[in-house]
Amino acid sequence: MIRISLSDNSSREIPKGTTGRDVALSISKGLAKKALVFDLDGELFDLSCEIPHGGSIRIITVEDAESVDIVRHSTAHLMAAAVLELYPETKFGIGPTIENGFYYDMFIPGFNGEKDLSAIRSRMKRLVKRNIPFERAEMPYSQALELFSSQDERFKLELLKEIEDRGETISLYTLGGFTDLCRGPHVPSTKFLSNFELLSVAGAYWRGSEENEMLTRIYGTAFHSSEDLKSHLDLLKEAKKRDHRKLGAELELFSSKGMGGPGFVYWLPKGTIVKENLENLWKDAHRHMGYQLVSTPHIAPVELWKTSGHYDYYRDNMYFTEVENGEYALKPMNCPGHIIVYKNSKRSYKELPMRIAELGTVYRYERSGALHGLMRVRGFTVDDGHIFCTAEQIVSEIQDVVRFALYFLRMFDFGYQIELSLMDPDDMDHYAGDPEDWAKVEPLLAKALDDMGENYKTVIGEAAFYGPKIDIKLRDALGRYWQGPTVQFDFNIPSRFDLSYIGSDGAEHRVYMVHRALFGSVERFIGNLIEHYTGNFPGWLSPVQLVILPITSLQNDFAERLCNTAMDAGLRCELDNRSETIGYRIRAAETDKVPHMFVVGQLEAGSETVAVRRHGEGDIGKMPVDQAVQAVVDACARPALPERR
Repeated sequence: MIRISLSDNSSREIPKGTTGRDVALSISKGLAKKALVFDLDGELFDLSCEIPHGGSIRIITVEDAESVDIVRHSTAHLMAAAVLELYPETKFGIGPTIENGFYYDMFIPGFNGEKDLSAIRSRMKRLVKRNIPFERAEMPYSQALELFSSQDERFKLELLKEIEDRGETISLYTLGGFTDLCRGPHVPSTKFLSNFELLSVAGAYWRGSEENEMLTRIYGTAFHSSEDLKSHLDLLKEAKKRDHRKLGAELELFSSKGMGGPGFVYWLPKGTIVKENLENLWKDAHRHMGYQLVSTPHIAPVELWKTSGHYDYYRDNMYFTEVENGEYALKPMNCPGHIIVYKNSKRSYKELPMRIAELGTVYRYERSGALHGLMRVRGFTVDDGHIFCTAEQIVSEIQDVVRFALYFLRMFDFGYQIELSLMDPDDMDHYAGDPEDWAKVEPLLAKALDDMGENYKTVIGEAAFYGPKIDIKLRDALGRYWQGPTVQFDFNIPSRFDLSYIGSDGAEHRVYMVHRALFGSVERFIGNLIEHYTGNFPGWLSPVQLVILPITSLQNDFAERLCNTAMDAGLRCELDNRSETIGYRIRAAETDKVPHMFVVGQLEAGSETVAVRRHGEGDIGKMPVDQAVQAVVDACARPALPERR
């Protein structure tokens, strides 16, 4: 007999050989009907597994939050089983769960892309109706190797051969005719997998390397209920409508394809207006907040990156070239350049805190499969800032940076959540700096957030190797979270570059250093803005703020004067006097998401008035020219600069 405790704090003795399903049935038939797996002291097991030892047991049902990942993992196997029935020559790679879904990488002879998804979907539904059980088996390494060799599963064999302990028992799961290497657990049978959808098809190099074979990756999603599935699919449909790559092309904002090379962004005239206005506000706000703006080269000797540590830790993501028999690298970070600025002269405590910042373009190697519009590129602009300060100044400087970051997020109505990433005290060898210094600084970052009254989540073990950090994730209009502002403390660079200042005692002291980026990547931030606003930028960022629409050519002279008046008032104004109908031109302005339109006909030209239209609202009435222009000027005013403490 073994003793178990249940989630209601009761305990009982059960015979050895009792399964999780037996325990669920002993509690209630209703629980057993909904049960998926069981949790024993924090480890998940299949419901059909015998309970291996005494401990605390919890039955996981379809209503528990952690079960959705099990459903998705099982649905990936369901999809693979369906693919194997339709394409018997398929060879299988890996099929993990991901955020909101799953995928499986496969070599599928005869597969015709997305038009074949309907057949796979139908076969999956057929397997669901058959209520096929997931069967777990364990076997010696040699037997598993023989099994997959007999099936010529070359990708599975490669995974098997990387297992260091060849004496390890291998677990496999079989669903119908499909057998996979898998730790599990899985749902009891396919009847729990009815709420799924296949989403898309992509190419993916085996194990992410361009040197390997290209496989077919099929993405899908799965939920417990049809209601949850429908809500997610509706969200995906809205996200597709907001996709910054689609809108970027339609609104002629940027290009990142063709001869320019994958992962490099070419800003078109309209996109350049958005980028420049955002960056100009950033520059003015930083000067206002006591930062000194600097500019550093795009390339530097490799020795600089060796001193900084980037060469050791980041070399595979860097680009190198030779200049006069010396090796140089395109900068992947702006930090070393800012160090050179700081070290340009001896620094006194009277100069601290010293805040420097730069909109610096950096270059990082990303695999082609990871590139994604503006969100993941190879060349991008980081709004880097570095603060050099004393220990006594850390809390106030961190607070100022967090407030500064939230100024930009609130400006665009982004939500946010804050994470404080700290070291893993059980793995101090992974981190630079003295443990005593970490012990001093980490509470200071927490105090900075506590004193501000900000809610935050503490994450142990997620600190950078060189110091703890504060990550602020922005939440867009669809409720999605994106990487946003970051504030990182650095124990590494001040030591590597021997950064110091002369204190009031006349002695040298090690300076404290904080990295911070408020947008992160300017490109990614603009991508977020495009999707957040569905391309309907706030007036001050809109490439075109006003379009003048004469009804006929008889009003062209008046329309030209009106356009000049608007431009003299500082507006980005265009005149659309094409020969198409006024309805066609209004629809064109709506499609281009121009926030304001002035329509002028014979009556308006004669009375020095305009018929005002707003994007998405339509006609809002007639106004005198001066009043209408001023109204647009007010609506397109740039946000106020942040308040200084």
